Amino acid sequence: MAGRYRIKERLGSGAFATVWLAEDDVLESYVAIKILAENWAHQPDVRARFEQEAQVLRRADSERLVRVHDFGELPDGRPYQVMTYAAGGTLADRLDRGPLPVRTALRIASDIAHAVSVLHESGVLHRDLKPSNVLFDTVRGAERVLVADLGLAKEIAHASGFTVVAGTPGYMAPEQQLPGGGLDVRADVHAVGAMTYQMLTGRPPQPGKAAVPPSRLRTGVSRDVDRVVMRALDSDRGRRWPSTAAFAQALDDAANATPSRVLRFLRRGVGTAAGLGALAFAGGATVVDGTPAGWIRVADAGGTLSVAVPGEWAGQLRDAGWNAAGLGLPAGTEPGLQVGADLRSETAPGLFAGVSRWLVPGARAAVPSHPGCTRGGDRELAVAGMTGRVQRWTGCPDGVSYSEVLLTEAGKPGVYLQIRQDGGADRTAEVLETLRVRV
Repeated sequence: MAGRYRIKERLGSGAFATVWLAEDDVLESYVAIKILAENWAHQPDVRARFEQEAQVLRRADSERLVRVHDFGELPDGRPYQVMTYAAGGTLADRLDRGPLPVRTALRIASDIAHAVSVLHESGVLHRDLKPSNVLFDTVRGAERVLVADLGLAKEIAHASGFTVVAGTPGYMAPEQQLPGGGLDVRADVHAVGAMTYQMLTGRPPQPGKAAVPPSRLRTGVSRDVDRVVMRALDSDRGRRWPSTAAFAQALDDAANATPSRVLRFLRRGVGTAAGLGALAFAGGATVVDGTPAGWIRVADAGGTLSVAVPGEWAGQLRDAGWNAAGLGLPAGTEPGLQVGADLRSETAPGLFAGVSRWLVPGARAAVPSHPGCTRGGDRELAVAGMTGRVQRWTGCPDGVSYSEVLLTEAGKPGVYLQIRQDGGADRTAEVLETLRVRV
């Protein structure tokens, strides 16, 4: 026990502290407990740094940072912090499997840069940004990036007085490697740039060596992305992005300029043979068998799964896959698609469907909830050889309804679907009857 928190299992450990998963019996939720190591607990400077980390996070109090909810001391004198539990793991976990898709890497890098900007606005440098200090959590069905571990954080106002080298090789700016280097926010810009480089290429820049542009190590990386990332890594901090906020904006611009697999393949109301032919030519997939008249069948890029939707829903398609971490399952890109009348809209009808090898009978998948909506009773069903349930949410403030569907079959990957409708008759059953999975 740590106060009222019941320790469940170890999540990870570092040089100074160990992080544990714990359960808060009062609020019936999971938290992360960071406990200072016994051999450091009685070192005044280390203990002060540990307490300062909690104070900084509490003061910043941002949804982009791990939040500190409580602080206490064990009977043996070791202090502990009670923090946000991020169930999606770390960026280091994901990088163990290799580089990330380019747009995904740019999005995550932008989120990290925005989070670090919150620290800078609070007057604090992080100084130890690295993949193990970037966490993922799911909030209201959307993945969120969180920055953690401010054990080496320092006030920007005192940056010119740093006399001790601190940081992690591969991510440290050159000036961090010199005592009295006179640090400012551009040291953190370099660290975020190093992580971006690693997400794109699979490895961080090598300390002491000039990094080659990411496009020389990986196809599909544009010159614009090269320019943005290499500027962040410049050894001369005067030529780097002046702030993490400026770097984040440049990453967003580069991501928007990177071609995505969004296909504007059909206009509302078009359901003729000519329209279907145009869809096939544009890169989508059409299958007549099992497709109701006036509906459009779409498939993911690899043809693993397909589903038909009413013609008026078929305005845009993304077919490049999904990450099951959004359901609290192990992270990784797997077959998936999203189709809708307008994928930028929060209310237009459409659906998301994804296959995951981690979605098996008994898996603890956490489907999104919909605040402000009314949850109806769950319904059991059998579809395409799989069994599962439908969770219905109606009466939402924006006039839409949602169907959350989980389907599994022993020995095979399962399927998750979210169907959004804009009123009228519930077409969930009709859509599910068209689902086809090839594994």
